[in-house]
Amino acid sequence: MTTTTAHARLLPARDAYDYGYFRARLADPDLADAGVAVALLGTPLLAVPVGGERRGGYASFGHVVDALQARALLGTVPGFPCLRVRWSPYRDTCHTVEWGAPAPQWWEEDAVFGRFFGYSDAAIADFLRQRSQTHSATTRDAPSLAPT
Repeated sequence: MTTTTAHARLLPARDAYDYGYFRARLADPDLADAGVAVALLGTPLLAVPVGGERRGGYASFGHVVDALQARALLGTVPGFPCLRVRWSPYRDTCHTVEWGAPAPQWWEEDAVFGRFFGYSDAAIADFLRQRSQTHSATTRDAPSLAPT
């Protein structure tokens, strides 16, 4: 499967640079196989469809034109419903193409996001453990910002 527009093309999921990363962490690894690699003048990255416990997904792009091309390409593939581009108001922040249900609100716990994006319980626990270790290591010796 190869679908092409001006600069963007879809490739088989296994051609994605991050295929193994996602396949190892999804509750349903077969979703990685059902995905596609989105190639935009560089490294192809995996777009994982919705299904099973996975309710939504997104991919980030540095330029609006790339996000628009990716949205158009993903619109030709089953498993990517309700495609939309979320524009970034900041020059140093990427635009995203989102699909499926809207993501949880930003204030939700990381585990809620992990379940929404279909990660396995083990992957969520590993992420939370790593984040806790990184957070405590960086804040252990930092001065407190709380009023005294």
